Amino acid sequence: MTDWTRPLADRMRPRRLEEFIGQSHLLAPGRPLHEAIAAGRPHSMVFWGPPGTGKTTLARLIAATAEAEFLTLSAVMSGVKDIREAAARGRDNQAAGRRTILFVDEVHRFNKSQQDAFLPYVEDGTLIFIGATTENPSFELNNALLSRVRTYVLRALEETDIAAVVDAALADAERGLASRRLSLSGEARALLTAAADGDARTALSLLEVAADLSADGTEIDSGLIREAAAGGRARFDKGGDAFYDQISALHKAVRGTAPDAALYWFARMLEGGCDPLYIARRVVRMASEDIGNADPRSLQIALDAWQAQERLGSPEGELAIAHAIAYLACVPKSNAVYRAFQAAQADARQHGSLEVPVHLRNAPTRLMKELGYGREYRYAHDEPEAYAAGEEYFPDALAGRRYYEPTDRGLEQRIGERLARLRARDREARGPGS
Repeated sequence: MTDWTRPLADRMRPRRLEEFIGQSHLLAPGRPLHEAIAAGRPHSMVFWGPPGTGKTTLARLIAATAEAEFLTLSAVMSGVKDIREAAARGRDNQAAGRRTILFVDEVHRFNKSQQDAFLPYVEDGTLIFIGATTENPSFELNNALLSRVRTYVLRALEETDIAAVVDAALADAERGLASRRLSLSGEARALLTAAADGDARTALSLLEVAADLSADGTEIDSGLIREAAAGGRARFDKGGDAFYDQISALHKAVRGTAPDAALYWFARMLEGGCDPLYIARRVVRMASEDIGNADPRSLQIALDAWQAQERLGSPEGELAIAHAIAYLACVPKSNAVYRAFQAAQADARQHGSLEVPVHLRNAPTRLMKELGYGREYRYAHDEPEAYAAGEEYFPDALAGRRYYEPTDRGLEQRIGERLARLRARDREARGPGS
């Protein structure tokens, strides 16, 4: 008998693999996970994906199909003691010829020692381990645990999948809303599927709120969906994988001279609750890393946008950041300074504390002057074009090093032409073989 006090999303949880909607890349007939579930041959695994994509439901389906006992732990509330208690239960089941599936939600929240506690029980078959996480397992889980499980990536549901989930709830008389005789207008359906943002649980929660606001036998319109969805946010974890994926997309769009895409990712991050000052700081990085001297104005524009956000807040400051992003995305690109700085850092690390050449040393005391400090230094401003042709500014061991090679784009083209001319003078001044 249905417990109608349970949320709609929980009541509508699929009971058989045939009822599961979405994740066809994993669950289509012939796929390894589908075949393992259908045959009742579970193995230890980790489900990685956004909220509401079916991680917990799949774990329950696997246990039901395999006729295994289903134990659950939440990494937020559990510890090593709970893991040992689950293992003891698993040993009892093993002795009785029954399998035990231990489902660990938010498994990335367990620390290293807690994750290590699973290893002996997974290895000897006491427990079939199924973890669920919204974070990248390669960053959040120990290699020892990862090597003993198979990782399956679950994707955010398509809008057609969300629509199918909603339709199933409206038509289900046993667990859903069929007895309410409710329907959705076309506009309301589109709003609901968009607001769910790939999350089936969110979709059903919004539908349930809208149903509670409506009368039986009526059509749920777009106004009710807007009311139910008020205050919703796009999927965006301020410290998780989605965070870094989106800032990466923004950076790559700027680098790729795609202003429209860059503005889209900026808007996505703001919609998800990202701090505009964080984005402003990253935009300053883009100005130096990907544009550099091809357009030196980019750095100043990025800094101005950062300052505008600090002084004005939203929405004026956000517009200034959008201004900077669009400008940076459109101007010529160069990573020549970025690469040059990396090469210089590599030499500084590799060669240690090379001495400063004597002619470049400062000589503020009599002793230093007697030791020859600065004696042969040539003051550039006294030379033609304010350039001391043939002078060496590196330590002897690195003489002649070249890090900065300007591109032929933007202002850097002119910089490159001038450096080429001055380097030709160096070769002339140093003579053959220089």
